[in-house]
Amino acid sequence: MRVAALIPAYQEEKFIAGVVEKTRRILPDVLVVDDGSEDATAELAAAAGARTLRNPANLGKGASLVIGLDALFAEGFDAVICLDADGQHLPGEIPRFLAAAKTADLVLGSRMGDVGDMPFARRCTNRFTSWLIGRLAGAKIPDSQCGFRLLRREAWRSVTLLGRNYDFEGEMVVAMGRKGLRIAHVPISAVYGDEISAIRPLRDTWRFFRMVWRLWRRREG
Repeated sequence: MRVAALIPAYQEEKFIAGVVEKTRRILPDVLVVDDGSEDATAELAAAAGARTLRNPANLGKGASLVIGLDALFAEGFDAVICLDADGQHLPGEIPRFLAAAKTADLVLGSRMGDVGDMPFARRCTNRFTSWLIGRLAGAKIPDSQCGFRLLRREAWRSVTLLGRNYDFEGEMVVAMGRKGLRIAHVPISAVYGDEISAIRPLRDTWRFFRMVWRLWRRREG
């Protein structure tokens, strides 16, 4: 199975080189999609050994994932591992996804087995949104919003997703669950440091619930 890594990045010059270097120790093919950064994210990613694509403007995390997934699967990769650029995901845990992918179409990382370092508000939000996404997907989903995930080419090509921001990752889980695809979960570390989240609480919460309402209506229809 040919596997590549995909890292969407926006204003991550502080972390991107380290994430790329650690990822390439396990997967040599790393693609960074720079989502219109105004800093040196793309240059540092390339210097660390990644291939880079640059969006002409800030299009959103989901849009960057779509661009990267389409590009990598068009090159013939069988699966892609997505991870964040801010150091919250440990590349050393990638082998867990590779092992689970032998019997799954989508493998999701779960931070909910060890939430001691997770901020309380985020812990509550994750549990609620994961319960809601699980209801829509028809499956038990412990951590629906985790960006550390692996998906196979056939699974990606079997769904059509409309979200282009942080709602994209939840929509992916629902779409693949409704297709009856095999979804697996692997435990990952919850790492929180001095990174600055790109999530905008009001705007992205609105987008999430708009996505939930759209998917709920589609189910009812």
